[in-house]
Amino acid sequence: MDSSKDLHMRNDEEAVVDRGGTRSILKTHFEKEDLEGHRTLFIGVHVPLGGRKSHRRHRHRGHKHRKRDRERDSGLEDGRESPPFDTPSQRVQFILGTEDDDEEHIPHDLFTELDEICWREGEDAEWRETARWLKFEEDVEDGGERWSKPYVATLSLHSLFELRSCILNGTVLLDMRANSIEEIADMILDQQVGSGQLSEDVRHRVHEALLKQHHHQNQKKLSNRIPIVRSFADIGKKQSEPHSMDKNAGQVVSPQATPACIENKNDVSRENSTVDFSKVDLHFMKKIPPGAEASNILVGELEFLDRAVVAFVRLSPAVLLTGLAEVPIPTRFLFILLGPLGKGQQYHEIGRSIATLMTDEVFHDVAYKAKDRNDLVSGIDEFLDQVTVLPPGEWDPTIRIEPPKNVPSQEKRKIPGVPNGTAAHGEAEHPGGHSGPELQRTGKFFGGLILDIKRKAPFFWSDFRDALSLQCLASFLFLYCACMSPVITFGGLLGEATEGRISAIESLFGASMTGIAYSLFGGQPLTILGSTGPVLVFEKILFKFCKEYGLSYLSLRASIGLWTAILCIILVATDASSLVCYITRFTEEAFASLICIIFIYEALEKLFHLSETYPINMHNNLELLTKYSCNCVEPEHPSNKTLQYWQDYNISASDVPWGNLTVSECKKFHGEFVGRACGHHGPYVPDVLFWSVILFFSTVTLSSTLKQFKTSRYFPTKVRSVVSDFAVFLTILSMVLIDYAIGIPSPKLQVPNAFKPTRDDRGWFITPLGPNPWWTVIAAIIPALLCTILIFMDQQITAVIINRKEHKLKKGCGYHLDLLMVAVMLGVCSIMGLPWFVAATVLSISHVNSLKLESECSAPGEQPKFLGIREQRVTGLMIFILMGSSVFLTSILKFIPMPVLYGVFLYMGASSLKGIQLFDRIKLFWMPAKHQPDFIYLRHVPLRKVHLFTIIQLSCLVLLWIIKVSRAAIVFPMMVLALVFVRKLMDFFFTKRELSWLDDLMPESKKKKLEDAEKEEEQSMLAMEEEGTVQLPLEGHYRDDPSVINISDEMAKTAVWKTLLISSENAKDKESSFPSKS
Repeated sequence: MDSSKDLHMRNDEEAVVDRGGTRSILKTHFEKEDLEGHRTLFIGVHVPLGGRKSHRRHRHRGHKHRKRDRERDSGLEDGRESPPFDTPSQRVQFILGTEDDDEEHIPHDLFTELDEICWREGEDAEWRETARWLKFEEDVEDGGERWSKPYVATLSLHSLFELRSCILNGTVLLDMRANSIEEIADMILDQQVGSGQLSEDVRHRVHEALLKQHHHQNQKKLSNRIPIVRSFADIGKKQSEPHSMDKNAGQVVSPQATPACIENKNDVSRENSTVDFSKVDLHFMKKIPPGAEASNILVGELEFLDRAVVAFVRLSPAVLLTGLAEVPIPTRFLFILLGPLGKGQQYHEIGRSIATLMTDEVFHDVAYKAKDRNDLVSGIDEFLDQVTVLPPGEWDPTIRIEPPKNVPSQEKRKIPGVPNGTAAHGEAEHPGGHSGPELQRTGKFFGGLILDIKRKAPFFWSDFRDALSLQCLASFLFLYCACMSPVITFGGLLGEATEGRISAIESLFGASMTGIAYSLFGGQPLTILGSTGPVLVFEKILFKFCKEYGLSYLSLRASIGLWTAILCIILVATDASSLVCYITRFTEEAFASLICIIFIYEALEKLFHLSETYPINMHNNLELLTKYSCNCVEPEHPSNKTLQYWQDYNISASDVPWGNLTVSECKKFHGEFVGRACGHHGPYVPDVLFWSVILFFSTVTLSSTLKQFKTSRYFPTKVRSVVSDFAVFLTILSMVLIDYAIGIPSPKLQVPNAFKPTRDDRGWFITPLGPNPWWTVIAAIIPALLCTILIFMDQQITAVIINRKEHKLKKGCGYHLDLLMVAVMLGVCSIMGLPWFVAATVLSISHVNSLKLESECSAPGEQPKFLGIREQRVTGLMIFILMGSSVFLTSILKFIPMPVLYGVFLYMGASSLKGIQLFDRIKLFWMPAKHQPDFIYLRHVPLRKVHLFTIIQLSCLVLLWIIKVSRAAIVFPMMVLALVFVRKLMDFFFTKRELSWLDDLMPESKKKKLEDAEKEEEQSMLAMEEEGTVQLPLEGHYRDDPSVINISDEMAKTAVWKTLLISSENAKDKESSFPSKS
C-alpha cells in the first residue's frame, strides 16, 4: 500500500505542471542570427523533410536514460519557459527545431477519438464515441449504427477561440507519468483543486464521471452481433482478417498479442492492461500505421458543475489504457472538458477543434515537443494564421467536404522564411532528370560496368525473394499473353519477308533465350525485351539486298550482328551510356508517345485487316439464299507466282480435282472461288468479323473496368485489389470462355507445334562467312554502325523511361550492364540465325505499371500513397521461360482469339499514355484558362510558352511518325537522336527556369559550371555584407510593412476574444467561494 502511494507521489512530482494561467506570451525580440543558426542545426541534423514518416525506434539506454529524463523533468518544474518570439510562427519553427536528447518527444502518427458522456434514465452514465480522426473526420451518424464517410473537418472560428481560452485558463500537464486512467484522473483533479479551479465537494463526483465505462461504435449488443442479413462486403472483411485475429475473437489476451500494426516499443507502458479482441474493430486496425498513438478527447455536461473543468495532458511514456480508445494502441494525449448543463453543443465543437488540431501536421508536432502552455497556444495561433475562412452566407457548414486526392505539403510552415517571402529552401524539387551516379563517367576501361555490377550484386537474391507476391503472378500472366502475340506476329512477318529463313519458331526461341538471360543478369530486370519495327525494316532491306546480289542472307546477317555486338561492347567499355543524361523528358515523351500510338494504330489496323480474310457480303439478297453457292475452280489467268508454285511442286492444273477441294486445299493450290457466297479471298463466313469487333472492344472495356476496380465502392479492399491486379488475365480468360461457348470460328493464335527450324535447308548455327566472299565479313561493319545506333537508342531510351525518379526505384539501375547483355545476346542470336531483340517500350511500361506498390495502411478517406515498384527478376524470367515452352502448350493456346490479343494491345497502348505530360498540355489548347487543371508548370511558366513548347514537341512527334511508317524507317533511330539536338536548341527560346518546369535541364559544360559557381559565391558575399547593415527603426507606431502582423496581438483586439476573456474573469471571481484544500 505504501509503495503504491510512493509511486503515486513520484508520478505527481514528475508531471510538468504549467502554472502560467492567463499569462500572455512575451514580445521580446529574438536575435535573427540566433534563430537562423538554430534553424540550420534543425534542418541539417534532426528532422527530415519527410514529415512524420521517418520515425526512429525507441532504444533502451539503461539507467542513464532514465536519469536524464528525471533531470530534464525536474529542470522544467521551476516554471522555465522557452524563449519567446515576435510571432507564433517563429516560435513554432523554433519548437520544431529543438533537438531532444531523448526519444519520448519524437512525433508519432495519432489516432484521435472524441467521447461524450451520455446520461440515460434508469441506466448508468457512460462515455460514448461520437467521432474519430485518423486523418479526416468520421462521425457516428444520428442513428448510431454506422460511421459517416470521412470528410474534411470544418470548424467555426468561435470554437477555436474557445479552445485557445481553454488551454490558457485550464490545467496543462506535460510529460505526466501514469499507468492507469485512475492515476491520471487523480493527478488532474488534485491540480484543479490545488489551484482553486474545482471545489473539493464535487471532486469525487467528477472522479467517478471520468472513470465511467467507454462504449465504442464497434461494440454491439449480444443480440445484434449475428444479424440475420449480412452484406457480402462485411463477409469479405471478416474473411480477409489475419487468422491470428480470428483465433483471439472473444478472448481476453495480453497486449503482446496485439496486431502487427502495434509495435512492442520500450517507451510504452502496458502494466495491468489487457486487450479484449471481441471489442476491437480489426478491419479498422489495418488502417492505423505502425507505431501510432492515441489522443483521447473527453467532453460532456455534468449537472453538479457550475464552471468548466479543463485539462490537457501529455503522457510520457505513452500508456495502453484498456477500454479508453476504440483500438488497442497506447494513449499519448488526453483533453478533458466537463462543464455545466446547457452547453453540450458548444463543448462538442471545442472537442472537434482540438481533435482536428491534433491531425494538423504542424500542431501535432508542437504538441509532442511543447514545454509549456505558451508553446501550445503558439501552435493554435499559428494554425489560426493558416486557416481559410468561408463566408457564412455562401457556405453551409453542414456540408461534408470530400477528402482531396492530393494534400499540399506543410513543410513551408515548419521552415522560417527569408526576406523575399519564400521558404528557406525554396519549393520542393520536382522529380526528373538523370543525374545519378549510374551515368557519371568513370574514366576507366569498363568502369561504369564494374560499378553497375557492384551496385546490383547486393540485391541479386532479394530480386527473387521480393517476387513472393500475388501481384507478381498477375503481372506474369498478363504480360505472357501480351508478349506472345507480338513475338509470333513479328516472326510471321519476318518469315514472309525472308521466305521462311527466320519465322515464328525462331522468333519464339530467340525471345525466350534472350529474355531469360536478360532477366537473370540485366541491370534493370523490369525492362521487357521484344521486337521493334525498325529491326523488321532493316531485315527486309538486308534480305532484298542479298537476293539481288546473290549473297547468303543468314551469313551476312550473322556478320552484321557480330559487328554490332562488338561495337555495343565498345560503347559499354567507354561508358558511352553516360550520354543518356542528355535524353530529357522532351525526347522521352516524344519517343514513348510514338510507340504507344503505334501500338494503338496497329491494333486497330489488324482488326480492320480481318475484313479481308473474313469479308462481309455487302450484296446480300434474302430472296436468293437458295441459289447461294461457292465453288473452287482453276484460275483462268494464273499469275506468275501461281505458275512458279505449280512448277516447283510438279502440279498439273488439269489433274487437280478442283470441285472436290476444301477451302484450305483450294487456297493451297492457288485456286479461285466463284459463286454468290464467295469473296475474293474465299467464302463468306457469317458473323466472324462482327464477332471479332465485339471481342476486341469488349476486351478493351473490360480490362479498363477491372483495372479501375480498386477504386470502386464495392466489395472489400482485398477483393478489389486482387481483381485489379489480375484485370487483364481475367479479361482474356472471360473472352476465351465466351468465344468458346458461342462457337463462332474467330481467328485464333497460331503457335508452332514442333521445335525445329522453319526451313529444312538451315540449322541452328550459322557461319558468318558461309558461301559469301571473304570481304563481306569486313564490309558488314558499315550496316553494323547503323544497327548499333538503332539498338543503342531503342535500349537506352526505354531504360531511361523505366528508371525515372517518379517510379521511386530503390535498387538502382545499370545502363552499362543492360547494354552489355543486349549486345552479347544479339551476337548469340546472330550466330544461331534468330531475330534480334531489344527493350520494348510499351511492354516495359506495362510491366512497371502492373507492379506498382501502394500503402496498405492508409487512413479512411486518404488516397493510398504510391510507394514504388516491386523490383524483382522473377516475372520477366517466368514470362520468357513459358514463352520458350509454348510449343508444348499449343493445345491450350489455340483457343485464344486474336481479336482479344489485339484488344490487349490497344489497352496497353492507351494505358501507357497516362502520365505523359505532352497529352496534358495538348488538352490546354481547347481549354479556357479558368477551367485548366492546376498543373505545377502553369504556376511558373506563361501559357504562351507552354503552348510553344507543346507545338515544338508535337511537330517532332509528327515527323517521327511520318518517318516510322515510310520506307525511310531505317533512319528512325537517327531521327530520335536528332531530338536531343532539337532540345538543345530550345535553350535559345526558353529560360533555364522555364525549362526546369517543362522539362529536365540538360547537363552543362564544366566551364559553365565553374562560372555559375563563381557567380553564386559573389552573391553570397554580397548577402553577407548586407546582413551587416543597420536598419534604423521608424519613429512612432508605424509598421515598416503593414501586411506583416502578429496573429496573437490581432486576436486580442477582437470582440470575440474580449468576450471570452470577460467570461473567464467572471469565472475566476467565483474561485473565492471554493474552500481551500486542507
